[in-house]
Amino acid sequence: MHVGRSLWGRLESVSTVGTDSVDERRRKATLVLLSGTCIVASIVWGTLYLAILGPTVTALITFGFTVVVGAALIVFLATRRIQLLLYPFFLMILWNPVAMQWSLGGLAASGVLMTWSILAPVGALMFQTVRLALWWFAAYLGLVAVSLAFDAEVQRWAEPVRQDVSMLFFGMNLIGPSIAVFLSITYFVQAFQKEHRRSEELLLNVLPAPIADRLKDKEETIADDFSEVTILFADIVDFTKLSARIPSRALVDLLNRVFSAFDRLTERHGIEKIKTIGDAYMAVAGLPVPRADHAEAIADMALDMQQAMTRLRTELGEPLALRIGIHSGPVVAGVIGDRKFAYDLWGDTVNIASRMESHGVADRIQLTQSSHALLRDRYVCEKRGSITVKGKAPMTTYFLIGKRDEAPLSRPQRVASPARPP
Repeated sequence: MHVGRSLWGRLESVSTVGTDSVDERRRKATLVLLSGTCIVASIVWGTLYLAILGPTVTALITFGFTVVVGAALIVFLATRRIQLLLYPFFLMILWNPVAMQWSLGGLAASGVLMTWSILAPVGALMFQTVRLALWWFAAYLGLVAVSLAFDAEVQRWAEPVRQDVSMLFFGMNLIGPSIAVFLSITYFVQAFQKEHRRSEELLLNVLPAPIADRLKDKEETIADDFSEVTILFADIVDFTKLSARIPSRALVDLLNRVFSAFDRLTERHGIEKIKTIGDAYMAVAGLPVPRADHAEAIADMALDMQQAMTRLRTELGEPLALRIGIHSGPVVAGVIGDRKFAYDLWGDTVNIASRMESHGVADRIQLTQSSHALLRDRYVCEKRGSITVKGKAPMTTYFLIGKRDEAPLSRPQRVASPARPP
C-alpha cells in the first residue's frame, strides 16, 4: 500500500505543476499512466510481430504508435500542457489498432485488435466532457462498422495468419486493454475518492454532519427550533492591548494555539463549535441533536477551558486570561443564504449568553439563573449578585467554581481587567 501511494505521488510530481487544480492533477497523472501503459504495450506488441511475422507493415504501424505517442508524452512532460498529449494519444489509440487489424487480415486473424480503440472514448470520459466522449464513441462505433463491413475483403489481400498465432493475438488483445483500463481507472477512482474524503472532512469542519446531509439533499433553508440548549461565549481579556504589542503573525499563531485547544475540547465533550469572532469563541450543547445534559457538557468544557488557558499561559509566556459566559434557553438554529454556508444561532438566548461573557470577570465563568438551575445539584456555584445588562432588567448571576466532588472550598478571585461597560 505504501509503495502504491509512493508511485502515485511520483506520478503526480512528474506530470503536474503547483498551480494545477486538484482535478487537473488527477487528469494529467491518469493520462500519463494510460498513455505510458499503451506505449509499453506497443513496444511489446511490435517486438512480438517482428519475431513471429518478420518485418511487416503491421510492425511498422505498431512502432509508429510508439514514436508518435512517445514524442507527445515527452513534449507534455516538458510543457505540462495536457492537450499536447491528449489529442495525439486519442487519435492514435483510436485509429492505429484498426490499421493494424486490417494489415493482419481482419477481426479473426488479428484477435480483434481494435479492442484497444475503446480506450479513446473511455479516456474521453475521464479527461473530457461527456459530450466529447460521445463523439469519440461514435467514431469508435463507425470504425467497428467499417471493419465488419469490409472484413471479408481485408482477409483476401492480407497475409494469412496461423490459427495458433491468431489465438495468441486474441489473448494479448484481451489482457492488454484490460490492464490499461484497470490501472488508469484505479488511479482515477483512488484520486477521486481521496478528494471526496477531503471535501467531506472540510464540509464537516464547517457544518454539523446532520446539517451537511440535509444540504446535500437539496434542502434550501434550514431553520430548527430547539427549546433548551446551553450556549458558551469565551473571550480573551485585553486582547486589543495584546494585539498592539506583538507582531500580527505571532498574534495569529497565538490565537490558533488557543482556539485549537478549545476545538479539541468540543470534540471531547460532544459540543458543537459555532464560530470564532475575532478573539471570541462560541459553542453550544444540545443541538443539532438534542441532549438532556447540555448544561453539564458546557460546564465541563468551560472548566477545561480554564485549565487549558492556565497551561497555555505558561507555554506561550503571555498573561492570558479568559472571560466565559454561559446561558441556557431556546434558540433557532440553521443555515441561510446560498453562498459560504455557516451554521448559526438566533434568539435572545444568544444575546444573553454573549452579555454573560462581556459583563463577566477575568478568569471566571459567569452563569445566568437558568443555567444555574440546571447545574446547582452537581456543581459548586458562587452567587455574584445582581448586575445590569444592556437592554435587560437587572439579572442575578453566578460564578461556576467546579464539580461538587472536585471543587475547592473557596476560590480566590483574580481580576485581570475590569468588566466591559454595558
